[in-house]
Amino acid sequence: MNEHADNALPLSGVRVIDVATVIAAPYCAAIMGEFGAEVLKVEHPVGGDACRRFGTPTRRGDTLTWLSEARNKKSVTIDLHRPDGVDLFKRLIADTDVLCENFRTGTLERWGLGWDVLREVNPKLIMLRVTGYGQTGPYKDRPGFARIAHAVGGLAYLAGMPKGTPVTPGSTTLGDYMSGLYGCIGVLMALRFRDLTGRGQYIDTALYESVFRCTDELVPAYAMYGTVRERHGPHIESACPYGHFPTKDGKWVAIACTTDKLFARLAEAMGRTELASSSLYGEQKTRLESRHDVNEIVRDWCGSLVRDEVLARCNRTGAPAGALNNIADIFGNRQFHARRNMVAIDEADVGETIIVPNVIPRLSETPGRIESLGPRLGQHTEEVLAGMLGLSEAEIAELRKKRVI
Repeated sequence: MNEHADNALPLSGVRVIDVATVIAAPYCAAIMGEFGAEVLKVEHPVGGDACRRFGTPTRRGDTLTWLSEARNKKSVTIDLHRPDGVDLFKRLIADTDVLCENFRTGTLERWGLGWDVLREVNPKLIMLRVTGYGQTGPYKDRPGFARIAHAVGGLAYLAGMPKGTPVTPGSTTLGDYMSGLYGCIGVLMALRFRDLTGRGQYIDTALYESVFRCTDELVPAYAMYGTVRERHGPHIESACPYGHFPTKDGKWVAIACTTDKLFARLAEAMGRTELASSSLYGEQKTRLESRHDVNEIVRDWCGSLVRDEVLARCNRTGAPAGALNNIADIFGNRQFHARRNMVAIDEADVGETIIVPNVIPRLSETPGRIESLGPRLGQHTEEVLAGMLGLSEAEIAELRKKRVI
């Protein structure tokens, strides 16, 4: 797929077990798999990960979400409710570097697979634990979902029109992806620590904390001045013009003038350089005081032109502006194609080519890659149990008969 396809990837030789479900912890495992880790997706023999049914189904039955998000993983089915399944899992853990899980707090402990047990099996194990509220605190036993995390973490309250109903900020699973990213950062730091000391550890990640960490100055502003930020719709209070504006062809642009110099560039793009004079709106303080008037002027200008012309004029003067793209816009966008932000993968058992988001971040010497999309349920069970644990065909057949795998 790229000129570095034969290079050893930075996580080659690292084995990850993903026993989690849907997005959060599995996203961490997927990132690691893109950069060379061997990822074993351990699923229940009946139904498997709920992510297989989340989103748009394909001819194979698994959804597009599964095919994209379970990339580069091997599916191994084990029933962890059964003693034989617990034993199999421990044997896999003994030769594993990283375990990713996001069950409700205490679930693995009830199955006899808590941290205290697993670190005895493998003292070098690194365990990522993602839950709604973390492993401690009065909320630790509550179920958690991304939508709830957006609410509890303070983000959803800020999304929507002034005095209107708070809305979901973007993707309903944003908090899951954020937690997967924070979890991956934690795992990589833990691997570095293990390189230095030989000791494993666990990473405790809470969905609401990942959201809360991305709320800029909310904490110090409230602590110092008692400021409670409210919903401002498409605009903000700290800069002007800074928001979304409709264009003549029924589309939208985002404009972000955070400094006087940037506003001067916008005024030039508008053909109204006088707006950036000191006697009008050249100073941020004045623009903020006259926020309504400034936004109306910009809105009228954008509304007089089609979106491409607004962007062309802004680009000529260096005014910061961008299109509010829907997915159809993205598929036709030259930047996305130039950067290969989407990649086509042929999936034989689906019967068609699947286009998915490409790997990020970009490493100059060892860029990640997609070797395969989400596997069929149990596709690699025999390969892993025979190859890693040395089980015979008869032993595997007996486990299937007992419905352990």
